[in-house]
Amino acid sequence: MSNMKHTSDSTPQRGEPIPEHFFRLISDFTYDWESWLSCDGEVLWVNQAVARFTGYTPEECLTMDDYPIPLVAPEDRSRIARCVDEGSGGSTANNVEFRALHRDGSQCWCAVSWQPMIDASGQSLGFRASVRDISEKKQMREQLYLHNEHLEQLVQERTVRIANLEQHRLKMEKLAALGELAAGVAHEINNPLAGIRNAFALFKRNLPKQAKHYDKLELIDNEIERISGITHQMYQLYRPSQQRASTFSLKQAIDEAITLALPMSRKAKVKVVASFGSNDAGRLANPSQDVTQQTAGAASDNPTVVLREGELKQVLLNLIHNAIQASEAGDQVEVAARTDEKHAFITVTDHGHGIATHVIGKIFDPFFSTKTETVGQGMGLGLSVTRGIIEAMEGTIEVASEPNVGTEFVVRLPRRLEGDCR
Repeated sequence: MSNMKHTSDSTPQRGEPIPEHFFRLISDFTYDWESWLSCDGEVLWVNQAVARFTGYTPEECLTMDDYPIPLVAPEDRSRIARCVDEGSGGSTANNVEFRALHRDGSQCWCAVSWQPMIDASGQSLGFRASVRDISEKKQMREQLYLHNEHLEQLVQERTVRIANLEQHRLKMEKLAALGELAAGVAHEINNPLAGIRNAFALFKRNLPKQAKHYDKLELIDNEIERISGITHQMYQLYRPSQQRASTFSLKQAIDEAITLALPMSRKAKVKVVASFGSNDAGRLANPSQDVTQQTAGAASDNPTVVLREGELKQVLLNLIHNAIQASEAGDQVEVAARTDEKHAFITVTDHGHGIATHVIGKIFDPFFSTKTETVGQGMGLGLSVTRGIIEAMEGTIEVASEPNVGTEFVVRLPRRLEGDCR
């Protein structure tokens, strides 16, 4: 066309009548797949673009009895058959999507639009159908859909996280207020308690042992000490740490905590064993060995950490005491420790009665206790204090429990507490 001479015999000039054969050329060189179908749905003409879409020539299309159905993917043929019926009935539609079937078996997404054709006298000539390739558009739409779906998922996850953080913030504010109140109450109790302890010591010192009910004085003394211990725990709910980090042996700290728990473990007839440098969750291969034998090992099993030693021992003692109290006579409590380059992991496992699912989320709340049925076994402050100490050392504590199987606490701490060393 570009090489044709611009004369009245070739390309018409602006304003001149256009010969009819030029309209045929326009149709043949249209990029979209164009068809003309009669009022009965019979194909009358197809342009050259059909070959690009389907691999079939216009001549082959004109010989088809049910054009354009063979050129449509099987999944979409019923829809296109309805479109042909609607077009034959004089309807108009736009952008009906379907998959065109190439003779090599490949498919491409297309959109068909059609409208009636009417001559100058108003007589129907059938309808014209125009098909365009929307594969790229379809692909972009799918990508956009997946992107939107991903964004929605991110928004949902972020919304849940924000809600959880807000819930955690409110809980922390509540616990902080409760801890401050507990510390204030402990302070008010501690002052008169100190006076009672001193007065009782003087009274006991000057009372002969032969006095009636002298044996009850020991009970009173023990109860005063128990009240003192409770007020001390209440102080720790709010009081900032006064200790500084130092370098010490993790193995030695666990040994000492087990030794401090020895009177309770003997009384409860529960054995406490330890292991070091193992990935096991605290269950030893040979639990019959004594703890002093089991903690002996190579240098790699005796790592050092830089933490607040006194507070770590308190955490260990609290968890071991809880494990002993949850156990039956003859049971075993296992303490396992291991380290990597950046963290120390301590697991305390018992095989006791476990913690019910509906209360396990509350066990770190102040004054919540699962031991209320046993008189004198705690005020529900031990785990609250334990978590506070661990979080103050930039660590975490997690619990897993199964009723009548046992409970496992996993403490994760940094190997070195920066900015707090001496």
